Amino acid sequence: MTHAQTPSGFSRRYRLVFLGAFLVLVIGMGAFIGAQSVPGPWFAALEKPPFNPPNWVFAPVWFTLYVLIAFAGWRIFLKAPVSGTMALWAGQMIANWTWSPVFFTLHNLWLALLVILLLLGLIVGFIIAASRKDKLAAWLFAPYALWVTFATLLNGAIALMN
Repeated sequence: MTHAQTPSGFSRRYRLVFLGAFLVLVIGMGAFIGAQSVPGPWFAALEKPPFNPPNWVFAPVWFTLYVLIAFAGWRIFLKAPVSGTMALWAGQMIANWTWSPVFFTLHNLWLALLVILLLLGLIVGFIIAASRKDKLAAWLFAPYALWVTFATLLNGAIALMN
């Protein structure tokens, strides 16, 4: 191993390039999809449970979670770029990015509930798989798992109430 190389085989420079790519991809796509599927008047008119947080909470929570998701994906990518764990990471991103358009654009509360249940399963699967490769990557998903569990309950409650 040369001085510029790390145990993963990627040079320090490429590790940082990959980190930047993960951050841009995850935060950028999240922001793009969020801008394309704004809650709007339809969502405002829905009945919501008493545990529904104020709208201003969602953006900072999701930004923070997207940073953690990107770091976890990057760490696994450096150790096992072609692996079941990386496939779980990619799958949960697709499910994550699918939920907002299904809920806010298609206004399909029950299909959105199925998507978020799939998302939660993929998150838990990633945590289990990542814990064998990189415990920190697994722990980075813990707040995400908690938030998506809460969001699943919220989605289910809104679907039942409407």
